[in-house]
Amino acid sequence: MRSSWTLRRALLRARRDTGFVAAGIPLHLALASQWVWGVTIVVKANAWAVVPIPFALFLVGVPALTVVQRHRYRALLGVDVPRLTPTPERWWPRRALRWLSSAQTWRQVGYHLLLGPLLAAVELLVLAAWAAAVAGATVFGYASALPVDQAFFCTVGGVVLLCSAPWLAGATARTEARLAPALLGPSRNERLRQRVEHLAESRTDLIEAVDSERRRIERDLHDGTQQRLVSLAVNLGLARATLTDLPDDARTAIDEAHREAKEAIAELNDLVRGLHPAVLEDRGLDAALSGLAARVPLPVGLRVDIGERAAPVVESVAYFVVSEALTNVTKHARATRAEVTVERIGKVLRVNVTDDGSGGADASAGSGLNGLAKRVGSVDGTFRVSSPAGGPTTLTAELPCEL
Repeated sequence: MRSSWTLRRALLRARRDTGFVAAGIPLHLALASQWVWGVTIVVKANAWAVVPIPFALFLVGVPALTVVQRHRYRALLGVDVPRLTPTPERWWPRRALRWLSSAQTWRQVGYHLLLGPLLAAVELLVLAAWAAAVAGATVFGYASALPVDQAFFCTVGGVVLLCSAPWLAGATARTEARLAPALLGPSRNERLRQRVEHLAESRTDLIEAVDSERRRIERDLHDGTQQRLVSLAVNLGLARATLTDLPDDARTAIDEAHREAKEAIAELNDLVRGLHPAVLEDRGLDAALSGLAARVPLPVGLRVDIGERAAPVVESVAYFVVSEALTNVTKHARATRAEVTVERIGKVLRVNVTDDGSGGADASAGSGLNGLAKRVGSVDGTFRVSSPAGGPTTLTAELPCEL
């Protein structure tokens, strides 16, 4: 049973490869024969001035024939030849010039004009081998027309060819399947470039999705949990003010609960502002950083000069960098003052945070600075830290304004 299945698969594969080879002959000869025919007419008519005409007609047919060849490879072999990158220009003369100057175009021309006739010749030999194999293997059907010794040798040769013809067809099909993606599709460098562009777009979509989810969480906390905590604190405050005849233990418990509720609200406010402050989306980076600097318990000099706003994701990263940097200054730097500068230089948003603390910060030591570097790197930005012992410490982040 297994041997019959294997034989059936081999026959199906031989039929597929032979069909693929046979379908390639007219396609490989189409444009090459057109070019030869056009040049022959020009030579016979001695009209050398119109030599570009057959070549122009040949170039017009290249894209259409490439599409047909891609369909042939996909339908008969299951090989997908990658599509070429479309030209973005809308003005057709510029698009035509870009197409003519592309290496992809001339790889196609080489395939159809030079390699096509060679492949057609090989494919014709494969079909001739099949014809000779069938004729030789069935020679005894017409052996009466041949001498006995010739009939024997024809049969042996036909059987040999019949066994080797599927291999010849398969080898030809595999060879063409390796050549086509390299000549009809984009080159390796172009495929890598397209892959990088696709990954960059996917990365941008992921960052925007995460930023959108962060905003949703901020809205839910602000409109849900935070409001419930505020209501709880108000109720506890009213109970403490109105229930004056309660035992001391009960009043102490209410006071403690009221204090805990207010602290929870303050911590939740800090968390919400750290996620994505509403003022950043409504009024931009300048207003958001001004509010942030006003809440820091030490003097902060702030200068924001950005003109046109950057992408929302980039503004969110810049705000996060300044917020975390000022938090580190407050908790660890033993500084008395900090300076924050945000400016747009061309297509780059530069963020500098400097403090006069004790220095010694190291981004490679697994601290929060490492998280800042990763957050900046997520938008293809650069992050640097200069923090000699004794200070000052300067954090610099450079972010692309557009993703």
